[in-house]
Amino acid sequence: MILTVTPNPSLDRTYEVQALKRGEVIRAETERMDPGGKGVNVSRAVAAAGRRTLAVLPLGGAPGALVFELLDAQGIEVAPVPVTGDTRSNIALAEADGVLTKINAPGPELSAAEQEQLLETVREQSRDADWIACCGSLPRGLAPSWYADVVTRAHAGGARIALDTSGRALAEALRARPDVVKPNAEELAEAVGRPLATVGDAVKAAEELRAMGARAVLASLGADGQLLVDDAGAWFGSAHVDAVRSNVGAGDAALAGFLIAGGSGPEALASAVAHGAAAVQLPGSVMPTPADLDPAAVTVTTDIPADRELTEPVS
Repeated sequence: MILTVTPNPSLDRTYEVQALKRGEVIRAETERMDPGGKGVNVSRAVAAAGRRTLAVLPLGGAPGALVFELLDAQGIEVAPVPVTGDTRSNIALAEADGVLTKINAPGPELSAAEQEQLLETVREQSRDADWIACCGSLPRGLAPSWYADVVTRAHAGGARIALDTSGRALAEALRARPDVVKPNAEELAEAVGRPLATVGDAVKAAEELRAMGARAVLASLGADGQLLVDDAGAWFGSAHVDAVRSNVGAGDAALAGFLIAGGSGPEALASAVAHGAAAVQLPGSVMPTPADLDPAAVTVTTDIPADRELTEPVS
């Protein structure tokens, strides 16, 4: 079982539009409403793969109730922590050329009692978990060290932790030695404090994150592919994609694919790449099912293309 922790979940509305023009009335071609937040998306991807998952998350107000209903309708077990503030609502505008514009609300502020209840719920629910995936930003009220506390408590209980966050929360958590961290290229550059222009730059940055405490680094490089760096070495994975429809939740789908396949080694990286590639070809934040995957389109190699320039260099 894969348990996910989403401290700042959301109700996500995605609109597909032909083009985004400021100051004009824009008519959406399609509209979707999904439960959101990075950990929630990981649970949705695990469930879409036919595997058991349980989502731990704070929920409040009418948006929170709707998030619970949407997850329940998808057959996802939920361990909600009631909070006073309303769960945030986010908006994504997906243009026909693949450009995505997102508006993310800040979310509620959690009280000290709500914070402790969230930690305690994770502890109570993690007894049967093969992996605990802690994902996303921290809501107001939670200290940057909150994820580090989760990692420490999880390891004390014998669980493995996958962490997908950024900034100071990532820096603090690295000291607790999470089993896997999953930054994207921008988060990787921020963590090491310098620009990344090539795949080789990303490999060096991942190695530095391991030196800071991460046992393994699964790095998403967008259209350029994914990297896995751990004790056994480094692998590079990529897949051909005909057309990008929406990249919302693609990194979360990749993390789910990685954990479903065991969470280590080249086979898990291949699963991550297949899930991420499938996700970008689906609308909104729809998570791929096994029928959407194309393993034959995936390449994983130890021959790292170090000199290859990133499609979108990170400064």
